[in-house]
This record gives sequence, C-alpha cells and structure tokens, in this order.
Amino acid sequence: MDIHLYATCPDELVPALAAEIAELGGTDVRPAYKAVHFQASKEVYYAAHLELRTASRLLRVVRDAAAASPQMLYDQAGRAPWPDLFEPDRTFAIESIAAEGRDAGIPEVEITRRVREGIVTSFTRRGLPPPRVDTGAPRIGIVAYVERGRCTFALDSAGKSLDKRGYRLEGHPAPLKETLAAAILRMVGYDGSTPLFDPMCGSGTIAIEAAMIALQKAPLIHRGKGEFGLEWFKDFDRELWRATQERIRHRRVPAPPQPIFASDIDPAYVDLARRNSLRARVERDIAFSTGRFQDAKAPAPAGLLVANLPYGTRMGGASDDLKSLYIEIGDTLKRGFQGWTAALLVARDSPHKFIGLKPAKKIPLMNGTIPAWLLLFEIRPWKTPAA
Repeated sequence: MDIHLYATCPDELVPALAAEIAELGGTDVRPAYKAVHFQASKEVYYAAHLELRTASRLLRVVRDAAAASPQMLYDQAGRAPWPDLFEPDRTFAIESIAAEGRDAGIPEVEITRRVREGIVTSFTRRGLPPPRVDTGAPRIGIVAYVERGRCTFALDSAGKSLDKRGYRLEGHPAPLKETLAAAILRMVGYDGSTPLFDPMCGSGTIAIEAAMIALQKAPLIHRGKGEFGLEWFKDFDRELWRATQERIRHRRVPAPPQPIFASDIDPAYVDLARRNSLRARVERDIAFSTGRFQDAKAPAPAGLLVANLPYGTRMGGASDDLKSLYIEIGDTLKRGFQGWTAALLVARDSPHKFIGLKPAKKIPLMNGTIPAWLLLFEIRPWKTPAA
C-alpha cells in the first residue's frame, strides 16, 4: 500500500521539487503552496529521505479530516491510529499550524492542546500508557495543519531539516542554503556533463552540491543512525532501509564526468570550502583556488559558471563599490567566458543591470528573506564597437 507524503520547500521551488519527486518514482504528484503532495511505495519513501535535494521537510500523512472546532479536532486526533505508528515509550512534540493565521477558527495553542489530548486518548483507549511530551528533543514529531475547517495530521519523517546535510562548518557570514544551491543547479540544467565554475565560492555550497549531483551521490547518505524521524516509527523496516542505503551508495560514479572548479578572493573562505568538501567526502572532485572573480579565466572552452554575487553587506553597503564590482564582473564574462552559460544569483534591488549583459532568463527566488533574481546569461563572442 502506498504512503501519502508531502514535502515542503519555499513556494518558488515547488516546480523543481515536484519534478524531482516524479523522477524519484513518486506518483500522484500534486503541487501545493510551499509543498508537494505525493504517493510513494515504501522503497521510494525510504529513498526520498536520502535523495531529495530541494525539499526542506518530508512528512507522512496520518489522517485528514474535518476539524472545525476544538472538540472535532480532539475527536479526530483521538481516532488517528497513533499506537500503530509509534511505541508509547517514544517522546513526542506537536507543531501546530493554523493556515488562516489570526483569523483561524482555532488558535495554534488550542490546536496543540487538543491534539495532544487526542493522542493521549488514542493510547489509553487501548490500555497503553500515554507517551510523554518532550518539546526539546522528541523522538516523534507530529504536525497538525489546520485550514478551512480541516486538519491534516502528519508525522515528521525527516527529523532534522533536509537542508542540514551535515557537511557545513561555521565561518561564513552569509552561506547559501544547501537546498537552494541544489535547486539553482537543477533550474539551470546542471547534471555533471559540463564543466562548472563558481568564482565566488564562499563556504563552497554550490560546488559541493554540484559535485554530489555529478557523482550521483545522495545528499543525505551520510546522516547518522537514528537521525531520521522514520527510524523511530513502529513500522520501520531496518532491512529495507539498509538495502536502500546500499543501492544508493553503489550508484555513485568514481569521478565527475566533467571538472568542477571553485575559487574565492578570501583564502580563509577557500580553506573553509575545502574543509566542508572534505566533510561531504567530495574533496577530490573539486579544484579549489584563490583569486578575484575579475581576474578569472575560463578553465574550459565551454561550461557553466554559477555564482552568488555580493548583495552589499560584504561591500560595506557602498552602492558605488557594488556598481563597480558588477561592471567588472560583466567585463570579465564578456572578455574571458565566451561560449559559457552564466547563472548569477543577485538581490532584486542590487545594481545587476550594471553587469551589462541581457539575461536570457530571470527566475524569481528568495535567498532566505532577501528577494533575489537568478539571472541566466549566454555569453557569446563580444564585438568591440568601432571607434
């Protein structure tokens, strides 16, 4: 019997996540607001935890029912088969979401209380001791999502957020989230078959995510035992989980089909990126160097350049300096990267027009709380105007 799941992500990444789920083998894929619902066999369900690159969370739907009042919410929570899903000695915590915000019929604090009471009742009805609440480090995470008089109860199957790959160390003031880096690479069609260069690599996230894509390496394959929520569920199949892990590990190729290059002006960031790549176990698959973007030369006749450009913070907020930098970046692309595709992530209010190239495509994204554009440029031979 297939399992009903939904994966969450920023709303602008929903199409990329939906496509990724379909490729993985999910069925009945239905995009929604900041989420993608789908059905999966147990094999695909297990693989999704290890392989999804653009999802933030993965939740297993337990029950969806009418819940227009606190009493109905309690009744529906009490009817859900919680004792079939986890043992009474597992601690749990509830995350309540009222989609209508302050206009919701039931406040979130009331949702939490009534769902907790319903869960306790479902255990005591079967003569079982009720599980204990632990809001600090629960074994079982439960999400109650209330919208328009209905409630969806779900188990947090991933545990820690899926963007937490486990390889990134502290040390960079504005690191790009791993899931966003993977989504950008997916949006520009990167699959490892073309050289890739990040000339402003920072902590190395783009290059590391690219290496994992090129190697067909699952991004969560190194997460430790017991760190996924599903490992604490009553129906967890340890043998199938191990077999899924082994199948995915054996799919990794020995080396990227084409080289991956990364550089930064700051040697400390290059060192940080190297250490992060070592933790991700892709250190041999990325060629690191130190240098300015403005001095960069194309490391191959053609390829894909991907960069997260400064938004002003690292330039001290000086708009004239930022304009000058963008002009120099545009000149570098025109002069040294003919035949390449460039994908540049910029703040929407940045002086990106000073790059001096017309983007073939502009994709709206959010980098955390910052509205951004992903600008795609096809760098063609540049003709100097006649004097």
